Order: sequence, then C-alpha cells, then structure tokens
Amino acid sequence: MALIQMNYLSKALFRTVPVQIILPADKISFETMDYRMEKGKKFKTLYLLHGLLGNYTDWVSGTRIQRWAEEKDLAVVMPSGDNAFYVNSITPNNDYGEFVGKELVEITRRMFPLSEKREDTFIGGLSMGGFGALRNGLKYSETFGYIAALSGALQIMDDDADNLAGEHLLFGDVREARKTDKYPKTALENLLKEGRTLPHIYMACGLSDSLLTVNRAHRDMLKQAGADIYYEEEPGGHDWDFWDRQIKKVLDWLPLDEDQGGMNSGNVRASEQ
Repeated sequence: MALIQMNYLSKALFRTVPVQIILPADKISFETMDYRMEKGKKFKTLYLLHGLLGNYTDWVSGTRIQRWAEEKDLAVVMPSGDNAFYVNSITPNNDYGEFVGKELVEITRRMFPLSEKREDTFIGGLSMGGFGALRNGLKYSETFGYIAALSGALQIMDDDADNLAGEHLLFGDVREARKTDKYPKTALENLLKEGRTLPHIYMACGLSDSLLTVNRAHRDMLKQAGADIYYEEEPGGHDWDFWDRQIKKVLDWLPLDEDQGGMNSGNVRASEQ
C-alpha cells in the first residue's frame, strides 16, 4: 500500500495545500514476485473529507481506512478542508467547494491512475465533512456517483446554529445563503430542476449523537426527492469508534472490486522450513 503525502498549488485556494492519498498500486504477487497492477489500470476513488478541527491525516490516524482500502483496491484522496465546511467562502481565495468538488478531482486524475468514470468516483466525509460530501456530491453530481455522509453537521446553516469556527465568514447571511447551492437542499433542488441524475447516497448517525434529528430530516428530504439512499442508525456518538465502524460499512456498500491479494507488510509468507 502506497501512502502518499503531497503538496500542490491550488487555484481555488491560491496557496499550496497538503493532501494524503492511499494508492494500492504496489501489491506484489506471491507467484511472480512482480507488481500485480495491470498496465493502464485505473483505480476507483473515494474523496474523503475530515471534520471540524481536523486535517488531511485524520482518517488514516483515526480509522482503519488504509487497510480496508487496500483490501478493496480503492484509492482514497484526503485533503485538508480547514474549518471551511467545503463551500466557497465569501472571502477571496477560499473556494473550498470548487477545491474538493472540481479541482482536486481534476488534478489527482492527472497525477495518478484514477478512473474518470462517474460510477467509479465517490465522495464521503464525517461531521463537517459529511456536510461537505452531501453538498458537493449533489452540486457536482456529474462527477460523483456515490455519496457517504457520516454524522453530517447538516444543521450548520440553521438560524440558531452555533458559530463554532467563524461560519459567518463562510456563509454570510445564512438566510440568503440558503437560497444558494451552498445549502444541500438548494443543491438538491437545482439538480432536480436540471434533470441531472442523483448519486446513490449512504447516511449514518449514532443514536447518541446530537445531530441525529437533523440527519433524519435530511434522510426524509432525500427519500422524498426519489434518491436511492441507504440510511443507518446504530449505538454510538460523534466519535472515531462510530466512524471507524461506519467507514468499513461504506466500503462494503460501494461498488468495489474483489481483493486481488498479494504481498504487503501484514501478509508475508513464512519461509519454507
């Protein structure tokens, strides 16, 4: 498993940004002792977003995503979204929606062997990243065929939402912002008006999570719109234990390839005695 950390100059953010990538391109066959990856292979890809106060390392340090991605032959791209909720800010050079929904997909497809097919391109996230995954998955539905929103912070544009990290600098007047596609409901309405195809959607929330009610409301909204949605609640809160369990279920839900096997640091044949 190749675990890659890169920095590149972002047009949308007008600065150099860090990204971590899981790329299962280095599997070695036990039989041939050569790399198993076929020439011209393109990996299915999950763009995976962290939550508030986090960064591009969170998913690898907080869950077993690296191991499970290798088992599923899945590339995973994990950017830093700062505390920006993955939408274009009203301040300049902070277009985080364009960054994750368009630019990051385009630049990583140029740099790495990633599939350009919609049905092979997924977006997911937790908490703030769950909001970002749902909003950007709907806005850029021509790019993403599948969305996974775990414990989504979908209350953030409510009138009475807590201003945790300067969200007023992202959204401005939230009543006006709700009329734009920064708001998942408006992004959904735009998608339907334009006749675009809804992505498949996975949502989950812990039964002890304070965001449970708002996640249920968005589940109902998406169902009413005709979305193909899988929704799950289970014991747990707003924490890594819940997200570790759920990201495994997300990977089982996604249309991924069977494990091709091969040698890695946890799978080395013992020498014959």
